[in-house]
Amino acid sequence: MPRKAESPGKVTIVEIARLAGVGVGTASRALGRGKDVAPATRERVLRVAAELNYVVSPEASRLAKGTRGRVAVVVPHLSRWFFGEVVEGLVRVLHAADLDVLLYHVADPEERRDFFTRLPARRKVDAVVVVGFQVDPDEQNQLATMGVHIVAAGGQSAAYPSVHIDDHTAARQAVDHLLFLGHRRIGMLEAHDPAQPDLAPTRSPAYAEALRERGLPVDPSLVLASSWSGENGAALMARLLSLPEPPTAVFAHSDEVALGAVRTLRRSGLRPGVDVSVIGIDDHPLAELTDLTTVRQHPSAQGAVAGDMVVTLLGGGSLPDESVIAPTELVVRSSTGPPPRATSRHA
Repeated sequence: MPRKAESPGKVTIVEIARLAGVGVGTASRALGRGKDVAPATRERVLRVAAELNYVVSPEASRLAKGTRGRVAVVVPHLSRWFFGEVVEGLVRVLHAADLDVLLYHVADPEERRDFFTRLPARRKVDAVVVVGFQVDPDEQNQLATMGVHIVAAGGQSAAYPSVHIDDHTAARQAVDHLLFLGHRRIGMLEAHDPAQPDLAPTRSPAYAEALRERGLPVDPSLVLASSWSGENGAALMARLLSLPEPPTAVFAHSDEVALGAVRTLRRSGLRPGVDVSVIGIDDHPLAELTDLTTVRQHPSAQGAVAGDMVVTLLGGGSLPDESVIAPTELVVRSSTGPPPRATSRHA
């Protein structure tokens, strides 16, 4: 006959231990599949729990292990494709590891400071994953004092575990492609993130380096900057077209900016890849639909790698590589081609 608890209320582990004839600690270890429990004892505890429909509280289990099973994911943008892809890959891995995810949106430096200031008063987390931005030394020390792991996905190299592309390499892939096609007057649409006003764009130095290696000057009039958006890319492309000698090709820091530039070209009666070449970075879903040449990265995979890092750290493991460089690859489509009237490439 199935056992019954003495009280009609919720079954507790104390009752499970009493009915199984063991101590509370032994019952807890048996239910949590812990070590140092004899097989016969474990079977007896599990049988009693099953008869009473007892379900182990995830919160209690995590507290017994000294963790909360919660990970804070901090993002500066919610609507942009890259960040959504990273979070999707990250959450997939964390949920598979039975970790809860708390999402925090920090749209500007003030909100970021507020997050780190208020974090100790929030529900405790075991790790913080920052997507696409840097954590300064004071914030790092604060997390270390709290015993909270920190991992970064996207962004730049950091003094903590991170996964990201090599921005310099990706930019060189883009600019070198234009140079290979024979372009010598190449513009750059530089993108700045309003959420990180003090962070210098990391893709710009590669542009200047590639030109200088070919003995070409860096013309300041061909380098325009704004924030990351298609509308801004369209406006910057219009400014380049108004120059006395417009560029024959344009390197944009992101596909969103590049797609804005393509729109301006088409509205001006110009053909992308024929009259003016345009290349971006990311391989945004719209890049393939619009036949945009780009340098592909895989943000969802970066999120998954960051998730694996968190799971390893929370499991007490160590990371073989604290900084993982994600791959990029050139994807050639119709938005790039040789300069107008060019019949051959020049060395």
